[in-house]
Amino acid sequence: MDSMHLNPLAILAAAVMSFLIGGVWYSPILFAKRWQQAAGLRDDQLKGGQARVFGLSFVCALVMAANLAAFLGAQATVGFGLAAGAAAGIGWVAMCFAVNDLFERRPLALWLINAGYHVVSLTLMGGLLAWWK
Repeated sequence: MDSMHLNPLAILAAAVMSFLIGGVWYSPILFAKRWQQAAGLRDDQLKGGQARVFGLSFVCALVMAANLAAFLGAQATVGFGLAAGAAAGIGWVAMCFAVNDLFERRPLALWLINAGYHVVSLTLMGGLLAWWK
């Protein structure tokens, strides 16, 4: 087994990138209103506690980036990083959301928005982590 090589700056950059993608994805530019409607959230429910939500979300992005970097290893090509990120996004994250959303009787639109964000984010994170050794 190859020794694990983790680049802390690449992991931090991948987490920041994921966070920025989420900022655009869930903004009025793209899916904010449709996501809010599909999730059944009112404006007043989204006020307050933002520091906690954003802070913990960034920690989660760091964990995802570190986990993906460990999975990719030091020899990954950009193509493999992109493919592995997409596979993680589609095969694990999107399918986990699908199971939960099916049992919770959530709308398809909510799954498409949430799973789509993670597929795009993990795909690009995988490419970045493989590129920036």
